[in-house]
Amino acid sequence: MDVDVAVTEFRARLSHWLDRARNGDEVVVTDRGVPVARILGIDGATTIETLQQRGIVARPTRQDRPKATGRPRPRSRRPVSDLVSEQRR
Repeated sequence: MDVDVAVTEFRARLSHWLDRARNGDEVVVTDRGVPVARILGIDGATTIETLQQRGIVARPTRQDRPKATGRPRPRSRRPVSDLVSEQRR
């Protein structure tokens, strides 16, 4: 349910309006009849938990991180700053 409330009323009864938002109401704060803010309650679940509940993402099946293949890390023959300067020309 949407509720419009003037900014002066909102300030005077802040706890009441926050409770309304927490309970699922959408509180629209107006200043001289012009909407300036919308207060909504926040769901306690994190985004990742919500996506897991919807079945969009799943937890990894194994907890260990993949290992490097044993090959040495590539090394530049010249400083990287030289390569960047060269590409900018």
